[in-house]
Amino acid sequence: MSEQGLREIIDIPDLGIVMSDGVRLSARVWMPVDAGEDPVPAVLEHLPYRKRDGTCARDETSHPWMAARGYAMVRVDMRGNGDSYGHMEDEYTQQELDDAVEVIHWLAAQAWCTDHIGMQGISWGGFNCLQTAYLQPEPLKAVISICSTVDRFADDIHYKGGCLLNENLAWSSTMWAYSSRPPDPTLRKDWREIWLERLEREPFLIANWLKHQRRDAFWQHGSVCEDFSRIKAKVLAIGGWADGYKNAVPALVDNIEGAKGISGPWVHLYPHIATPEPRIGFLQEAKRWWDKWLKGIETGVDSDPAFRGYVMEGYRPSRFNEPREGVWIAESATGGEMRDYPLGPDGQLGREGETRATIASPQHCGLGGGEYYAIGRGPELSDDQRVDDLYSAVWTGPALARSVDIVGRPKLRLTLASETAQGQIAVRLNHVHPDGARTRISFGVLNLTHRTSSASPEEMPLGEAVEIALELDHIAYRVPEGHKIAVSISTAYWPLIWPSPEAGRVTVTAGTLGLPERALAEADEWSFEDVEGAAGWQTEELRPPRNEKRQEIDHETGQITLIINDDFGKRRDAAHGLVSGGVSRETWVIHPDDPLSAFGRTHWTEETERDDIILRTETFAEMKSDGATFYVSGRLEAYENNVLIYARDVEEAIARDMM
Repeated sequence: MSEQGLREIIDIPDLGIVMSDGVRLSARVWMPVDAGEDPVPAVLEHLPYRKRDGTCARDETSHPWMAARGYAMVRVDMRGNGDSYGHMEDEYTQQELDDAVEVIHWLAAQAWCTDHIGMQGISWGGFNCLQTAYLQPEPLKAVISICSTVDRFADDIHYKGGCLLNENLAWSSTMWAYSSRPPDPTLRKDWREIWLERLEREPFLIANWLKHQRRDAFWQHGSVCEDFSRIKAKVLAIGGWADGYKNAVPALVDNIEGAKGISGPWVHLYPHIATPEPRIGFLQEAKRWWDKWLKGIETGVDSDPAFRGYVMEGYRPSRFNEPREGVWIAESATGGEMRDYPLGPDGQLGREGETRATIASPQHCGLGGGEYYAIGRGPELSDDQRVDDLYSAVWTGPALARSVDIVGRPKLRLTLASETAQGQIAVRLNHVHPDGARTRISFGVLNLTHRTSSASPEEMPLGEAVEIALELDHIAYRVPEGHKIAVSISTAYWPLIWPSPEAGRVTVTAGTLGLPERALAEADEWSFEDVEGAAGWQTEELRPPRNEKRQEIDHETGQITLIINDDFGKRRDAAHGLVSGGVSRETWVIHPDDPLSAFGRTHWTEETERDDIILRTETFAEMKSDGATFYVSGRLEAYENNVLIYARDVEEAIARDMM
């Protein structure tokens, strides 16, 4: 035993776990050296993001710390990724989940492991630990799900409010690049054969997803909201208000007995390494969870409040992740009491009386919206909303006589008529500062054909008033005394969502904003321990990271272009010498007057180098549409020592379906 009773650990870089069909998965395991004599519970993280050079930064900070406290931390490369064999067909497939279940049973059978298993992860790993719990493998006793979702159709990167998120192209391009990389040649003598097979089988995911524009069985699979009662493992859910996945924590807490939730100010990262600050001692919180449910140690987690949330003090609009002032609240409920504010006459929020507003936003409205989910790279967050409000109908309330804590999910009920059979609206809840600056508090979007059902959408009746309801994302935010609250509605939100086939025009004749308001938190109602962690990933920097985001206007054609370039840098692992690097590039183009001018393009470069072996993949993807069809195309190239050894082109035309 070492200082403070910590156990000495070993780091196994390539532990093979062979599935029943013969496919060998590769795991990296941190565990106590004496686990054979004194077995420990195991915690599984099952990902496609490459344990050897992809998730190292967070793994090396977190997993050794937990292993020294009596756990086997098991990071498995999913089949078809990293150093594992096999092929990946899509995200969250039955094969992926069956593999996770098989790995859990394998772990429970090892001499160094007790029969109590946990599962954790963020994003993909946060999704599949819930999905695996849904299948009820007996050894799985608890999960920690971070930045995840319970509904793959409506609350992932696919069809928010029934609208096609442009993140479909961006994220499918990310996976087109990530999963096309070879294993580490040092670990696999047959690395080249594996790589070529992987390149040939690599799915072009955007096409898969566009073939399901309704909430059908494809999306029901893996959506744990189909039956929350199936999840018997103990659930700790964690999320961030600056992330795209804000709604899973309340949904899990509200629907699973004994589930606990924590929502902080963070982007799409673990809360001990995330921005905006403040961070929390996530590892200590996780240890409390595992100690209780995997070791039977009484840590008090079962008596913790159901929901602990960070109420952010109203802040100035900024695209950057500056620290947020605020207070931690501790509640048995995930939202405050709803208070209604009518959309009143002359753009007045909260005043009774008739209202009428015709909205026909230009197609580039939404450029102040920021990234769908931010991960801490440069200027990602929503900007001052005044520019987008120029193209929107806005209802503004009076200066507040007292500060208001908005905690929960705002809702908007509208009566509106549409001049087109298809259309969309975007709703922003804004904090108006005394000088006129506007911070986006929360937002929601709605494909009007999905107003009653995303399984069976219906065209809008032309010119006929229709009542609709729209939920905005969960949030915890304080609007200070003397400031104002406003609601903005537009008929476009580019580049977050793909435009409808026709430029929409709607007329709003009535509406009510429902705000979840909570009694003002005067001081912190909960406190977390300070951040701890292991030493972290040791690397040699070969190229520094760099971020670029700029907007261009072509005054001859009228087109507006948004360019996002992220160079993730290039580094050499100080322990085993593998070199990795990458660059992503996105271009989004639209003409303010033409929804059919929408165009997206991506280009990714992924670099893998080992001694005198220099490997690289280049992936390209494009998307455009006319009134009836989506057109997507891609190209995958692979280079060995700068010589092209593989290339494949894909192209598909997919009919639009109320989208």
